[in-house]
Amino acid sequence: MTGEPVELPSAVDHAVYRIVQEALTNTRKHAVSARTSVRLAYEPAAVEVEVLDDGLPKEVGAPGFGLVGMAERVALCGGRLSTGRRPEGGFRVHARIPLERP
Repeated sequence: MTGEPVELPSAVDHAVYRIVQEALTNTRKHAVSARTSVRLAYEPAAVEVEVLDDGLPKEVGAPGFGLVGMAERVALCGGRLSTGRRPEGGFRVHARIPLERP
């Protein structure tokens, strides 16, 4: 964790929680021998969450709705989500969600 923690709006707090939960679930389901890290960064105008793993992809069946659900949650909060394989191996989920200031 970096930055000074602040109380997040309920929708943002819930989105961050679900992104981490879904990303960790995806790592467990879709990666072999993966180590995972979670980074939460509080910035003055936004919160960022990043989940990285270094696992090898498993052969699995049809994809689910996890990444789509994450993207929808982030979009509803006015943020951006990027996901994909990492050049050095593994997978990355990164979200940046703006924080409204009164």
